[in-house]
Amino acid sequence: MIFRLLGPLTLTGAAGAPIAAAGGPKVRALLARLLLDAGRTVPVDRLVDGLYGEEPPAGTQGALQAQVSRLRRVLPPGVAVEFSPAGYRLTVGDPAADVDALRFETLAGEGARAGAAGDPVRAAGLLREALGLWRGPALSDVRDAPFVAGQAARLEGLRLDAVEEWAAAELATGGDLSFLMRELERSAREHPLRERLRGLHMRALGAAGRQAEALGVYEEVRAALAEELGADPSPELSAVHLELLRGGAGTALPVPPLIKAPPPVPLPSPLTEFVGRERERERLASLVTAARLVTLVGPGGAGKTRLALEVGAGLPGEVRFVDLGAVAGTGSVRASVAGPGEVTEAFAAALGVRGGGDEVRLVTALAGRPVLLVVDNCEHVVDETAVLVRRLLVACPGLRVLATSREALGITGESLLPLGALTPGAAEELFVRRAAAVRPGFTGHARVAELCAGLDGLPLAVELAAARLRSLSVDELADGLGERLERFELLSRGDRTAPERHRTLRAVVEWSWSLLEPGERELAARFSVFRGGATPEAVARVCGAGTGPLASLVEKSLLEARDGRYRMLETIRAYAAGQLADEAPVAAAHHTYYRELAEAADPELRGSAQLEWLARLDAEDANLRAALRGGGPEDGLRLVAALTPYWWLRGLRGRVAAPVAELLDRVVPTAELGEEYALCVLAAGLREGEHVERAGGFLASRTTPLRQPYTAFLWSTSVGPVEGLRLGDDLWSRSLALVGRAVLTTATADDGEDVRAAAEALLTEALAGFRALGDRWGTATALEGLAALSPDPLPLLAEALDLFSSLGVAEDVVDLLHRRATVHDTAGDPAAAASDRTRAADTARRAGLPPR
Repeated sequence: MIFRLLGPLTLTGAAGAPIAAAGGPKVRALLARLLLDAGRTVPVDRLVDGLYGEEPPAGTQGALQAQVSRLRRVLPPGVAVEFSPAGYRLTVGDPAADVDALRFETLAGEGARAGAAGDPVRAAGLLREALGLWRGPALSDVRDAPFVAGQAARLEGLRLDAVEEWAAAELATGGDLSFLMRELERSAREHPLRERLRGLHMRALGAAGRQAEALGVYEEVRAALAEELGADPSPELSAVHLELLRGGAGTALPVPPLIKAPPPVPLPSPLTEFVGRERERERLASLVTAARLVTLVGPGGAGKTRLALEVGAGLPGEVRFVDLGAVAGTGSVRASVAGPGEVTEAFAAALGVRGGGDEVRLVTALAGRPVLLVVDNCEHVVDETAVLVRRLLVACPGLRVLATSREALGITGESLLPLGALTPGAAEELFVRRAAAVRPGFTGHARVAELCAGLDGLPLAVELAAARLRSLSVDELADGLGERLERFELLSRGDRTAPERHRTLRAVVEWSWSLLEPGERELAARFSVFRGGATPEAVARVCGAGTGPLASLVEKSLLEARDGRYRMLETIRAYAAGQLADEAPVAAAHHTYYRELAEAADPELRGSAQLEWLARLDAEDANLRAALRGGGPEDGLRLVAALTPYWWLRGLRGRVAAPVAELLDRVVPTAELGEEYALCVLAAGLREGEHVERAGGFLASRTTPLRQPYTAFLWSTSVGPVEGLRLGDDLWSRSLALVGRAVLTTATADDGEDVRAAAEALLTEALAGFRALGDRWGTATALEGLAALSPDPLPLLAEALDLFSSLGVAEDVVDLLHRRATVHDTAGDPAAAASDRTRAADTARRAGLPPR
């Protein structure tokens, strides 16, 4: 028995013979809805919503039962609709094989994975089979049912993805170009602004020797994008156009940038199944498809983040995640205001924009790039976020934003989707499923409905309650909640100007907090000092706790453990911070731990473990920046000095300028810490003024070797050289001094063979030192200097580019690409020069650097 949804709803027997249509419109819609979840129980309220929408008829339960009875009468033998307290379930032999929509998703997914694994032959076959299941628009004869729009849009998006993956595989295997071009042309007519599809069409035409037609397609797309969106073609489509202009083969891939676009800040992967928001999920998916700004609004704990992630993960195209939860300072939601630029920095981090975030860089990185930003926890900084989002939407036509907040952003054109409590049935289902995970065999209890009602039907509250079934019974939970119902009512119906988190979710968190042992409460309060989570070692040092108490907090859903780190939900962290009786000692311990970590990393960043330690510091970036505010001014200066190599190598100087500037305001400079003070001045982005003059004076009067080997290099390149600075006697410092002497030799002496030979000898010795240490930055710097003196600079520049690329230093990569382009021009190779300049422009755009 085969059920076909990819077109009109039809049933066919094993031999392919059609079976009589199943009943009237409502019966067919019910069958289609159950088929989309074949083999799984669909709750009654979801079926009602799917069939009747927002205005169900009176007596919906009876109406649904009547439709189910009619459906049972027309179903063929071997297919049944089963009922349980959780809802209705359609049983078929093998849903993944017997329902064409489910089979399509399976085949398309396997085909895409085969293509990604480098097996285009298998990919083409699987995707061809998947696309062959389509007989027309999905669910075309049940379009009046409310659930259809969202499901049809989802399936159509998957079909287009499959068409593109199939076309790419066919091009890679040299398939039938005539058929391929016809299919691509047909799909392109239906989706004229889908750039990957149009690019594949251009490739197919080019492979068939029809370059003129392929170039015509590009001009058509370019004009359509300009007229419809006010945008230029993407870099990927422009790269295909450039290949065609050069006469490149249709199967060739665009030249990738030396620094690829940083991977998206991944959408957090939930550890539990999605329950209770099917209707909102379909509605939100439709809204996000139709509108450029959609905001999920509702009280804390309503599941806004989870719903946004669920929808974002199911949409085609590039999706990035911006978490604003850690932007606001310690304490209650409005206890502090984000510092200047912190919201912009969060956007920059999500988009992979290096060197600090500002609006110009963000616009540069987003220009001509279709992307959906899921912006979470806007309520912390709603005013700043609204201003930034509006400016980005106006400047970047390909951008869409899905925001979560407790209040609207208040921007013209914003579409709102309020998210409140779960329906009683959904809340009970959520409780039962989560409870069964901690108490196997749990199927329900007479007081579950009472318990969920007392929790306001908020998903987070329900989940926290269900987690307590590890040690309490449902009766104990309900009785304990009943003792606090008055507090719930007061917080729900109190001051309307109070933060919503304090009107509803605060009561949930307080109740969960009250179930902790005193030691657990103290640990949870201390843990709130961390940003972005912490390793077990960090928790032990800062909070004085081992893995046992941490495991207890994980079990009680106050912490989550993943990838070797412990994390606390921001909602709980904000409450926990308010329970910390004396923050100063914990903040000081936090500062000490991360200063010592930075000091341990400092020498490792000049050796063979450079990449390993850079990754380790990347994971602690939020904690390192928070530590700047946790210690005394002198300790803050030492932390800045230790972090200077990390910020330099990762291009993060702009991102830390604001907290470092705050530190400068607290510092009373002394000659003893004059070097650290100078590095702080540089990190704050100052190049002139009182701080710069005072710091320069400290450096000029210094008589002992520098403690931070980077100081002389950074000060001389940012402000100017200081006479008499002494570097250390270690190999790295000696090698850097050799580079400096080589630069000075070529800058102050007349150009000649002797001068060039002397400089080359110095750089060669420096290169040997950096290679011996395994320092990529130093090696690349020496290679760059040697390339300027060599009659054959290309191999030296290529190695330097590879090293800078591995570090992610976009500015240096862009500079070297332009230098190599100049070499290619001199050598009479304009094509190679143009290629390097194109790659440089793409690298700069992706890193948010200004164009050159």
